[in-house]
Amino acid sequence: MTALEESGGRTVEITYNDSVVRKFVLATVLWGVVGMLVGVIVALQLAWWPANVHSMLSFGRLRPLHTNAVIFAFVGNMVFAGIYHSSQRLLKARMASDLLSNIHFWGWQLIIVSAALTLPMGFSAGKEYAELEWPIDIAIALVWVVFALNFFWTLAKRREKHLYVAIWFYIASIVTVAILHIVNSIAIPVFALKSYSVYGGAQDALVQWWYGHNAVAFFLTTPVLGIMYYYVPKAIDRPVYSYRLSIVHFWALIFLYIWAGPHHLLNTALPDWAQTLGMIFSVMLWAPSWGGMVNGLLTMRGAWDKVRTDPVLKFFGAGITFYGMATFEGPLLSVKSVSGLAHYTDWIIGHVHSGALGWNGFMAAGMIYWLLPRLWGRKLHSEKLADLHFWLGTFGIILYVISMWVSGINQGMMWRAENPDGSLMYPTFLETAVTVRPMYWMRLIGGSMYLVGFLLMGYNVVKTVVGAPAVDATVKVVEPPPSQEVAWAKLVFAKPVLITVVVCAVAGAGAMSNLFVSPLLVTVAFIVAITGAIALQAARKKNPGEPTWHRLLEGRALIFTVFAAIAVLVGGVAELVPSLTIKPAEIAGKNDVRPYLPLELEGRDVYIREGCYTCHSQMIRPMRFESNRYGEVSTLSDSMYDHPFQWGSKRSGPDLAREGGKYPNLWHAKHMVDPRSISEGSNMPPYAHLVSEQLDLTRTVDKVAAMKAIGVPYTQNDIATAELDARAQGEAISKDLKANGFDAPADSRLVALIAYLQRIGKPQPAPITKPKDAVSLGGGQ
Repeated sequence: MTALEESGGRTVEITYNDSVVRKFVLATVLWGVVGMLVGVIVALQLAWWPANVHSMLSFGRLRPLHTNAVIFAFVGNMVFAGIYHSSQRLLKARMASDLLSNIHFWGWQLIIVSAALTLPMGFSAGKEYAELEWPIDIAIALVWVVFALNFFWTLAKRREKHLYVAIWFYIASIVTVAILHIVNSIAIPVFALKSYSVYGGAQDALVQWWYGHNAVAFFLTTPVLGIMYYYVPKAIDRPVYSYRLSIVHFWALIFLYIWAGPHHLLNTALPDWAQTLGMIFSVMLWAPSWGGMVNGLLTMRGAWDKVRTDPVLKFFGAGITFYGMATFEGPLLSVKSVSGLAHYTDWIIGHVHSGALGWNGFMAAGMIYWLLPRLWGRKLHSEKLADLHFWLGTFGIILYVISMWVSGINQGMMWRAENPDGSLMYPTFLETAVTVRPMYWMRLIGGSMYLVGFLLMGYNVVKTVVGAPAVDATVKVVEPPPSQEVAWAKLVFAKPVLITVVVCAVAGAGAMSNLFVSPLLVTVAFIVAITGAIALQAARKKNPGEPTWHRLLEGRALIFTVFAAIAVLVGGVAELVPSLTIKPAEIAGKNDVRPYLPLELEGRDVYIREGCYTCHSQMIRPMRFESNRYGEVSTLSDSMYDHPFQWGSKRSGPDLAREGGKYPNLWHAKHMVDPRSISEGSNMPPYAHLVSEQLDLTRTVDKVAAMKAIGVPYTQNDIATAELDARAQGEAISKDLKANGFDAPADSRLVALIAYLQRIGKPQPAPITKPKDAVSLGGGQ
């Protein structure tokens, strides 16, 4: 008889809901193959432009589909499978509602299908990792609420009062992703599948990368760390290496991560205080990230001999190692000087994929191979195929990452190379693009190897599960008898909390009054005090057998959740609120910046629709080689009316921040229809379809009105004459093109895009008159 039974506990039999776990596992494999296949296609398109076989299958349309499929379809389904499976066992309770579980599964798949349909059709919000339009955003929020309700309901009815470390990470992930998605997705709908973000320019940049970085943190990292803390000890049949290290790892990670978003915007027009804050917290992320890696790898100590024969342990060991590599490289790239070289280059692509393929992909594979025999009651079809999958994936990642490192460093060095007289050594962007093209073929080979590995896993899964009996685990557990819970005041007013509050107050006051020499001293003191207080209290035992403060906290799910939410919100509020309270007029200052003319606004929508932001930036950094190449350094006012902002994160083509007026209309028309007629050797897709695609200019008035509603200073007269103004500007551009031997209808998408390109970087709108002919068609990508 157990201690619980002796104390009056009642034994009950539970059958876990493993049906939903099986669904998520199979969906993980399916969407993993789809997402990686699309990735191989876009890799081919960058190496060989004829692979852009149709406008709906062009790079600009497929790249967002690839990222969404890998992040939200592949990793999302993997995370849900792991959470549903492990939570039931850790909490000793069946999921609270089978109905909610099924709504969650089918709702999420419907969202994925919606993304797969709308993104290739050009319906995009133009925000990285958040491209889906407003109806789908609402669906995501609703399905996430269903998931959260089911999870926390199960938490409330659990039979195991102590919350294991994996549950901590699940709680933080569920709460934070909801906050991130809702804040970043606030937009004003114009009509079905068209909206504008309520944030503009630098404000949108800060909100977007607060979301974008933390989507990586709380969707791709923290839930997978929870999965690591559950499945790695299970796979090797031994406990996690260090309980105390897991405490410091958890609290430091969720607090620090939320501050680090601005490191994606270093050396831009973003205010220096935000850039510095993002850089400091990113560098400090080294410590908790490596704490988690060390905890995972040392959990496997003494079992390395099994790695030679067990594919599950191979994937887990390599996955944790890749996590360590990615979380070393991330803070390194967050240092301003390193970012100056690496940002906008392929180095960032290599960094992202070392995490996505090495950490997420390998942890998913290890978890799936471990789950298959337990969910279907049949031994894995072939361990040799699983081993082959591992080696193909490993060598594929190595080829991929090394090729992107070489390409990225080459790009960064060539862009900044100058002659003794200060002129650019490689003045044409294409010189760099052609130089790194062989690395794109190597990337394609590496990505293809990784895809083949996943195809082998798909085959292995099908052969294992077809005809196998579905197994829903049934266990007997003892319900704990009613007991006196520790008073909430004892937890809330304990020393760790009080120390944290005091340090927060002192650090905040010091930062506001500039009493400290450097914000680095403030933040370091802040983190040391918090983590030190929690760690010391966790380790301290007043009397033998007496639980520590953190152990008591682990028994109070609601208080734990509130503390986790506060830890996350502190950074978000501190970073976002100061920026969001600034009005556009204050950003403009003395610059006489005017909103886009109606046709230019339409053209900007075409730019987003075709995914041009995936290859072009609109941000000239304050570096001599950048201004020599592209023009005057970008300012906050340049993009103040951009909803969403278009600073970009990758330059497969040149920066466009000062594109307006650089070339004549005819140059742009020819460049869009046949890029190689202007820029020989370019890998840009052709956009000839834009000539024949007609805009519905009767709806332009709705777009102008929507922009006015979110703060862009259009007048009522601007709204009333929007259609007429758009047609007049279109006629002027169309006539100019025709005079130079190029026919394009005035209401075509091509003409609207030209209007936008001619405006970028010019503070005043172009006059609605026939522009002067330019002297030549030189220059180019």
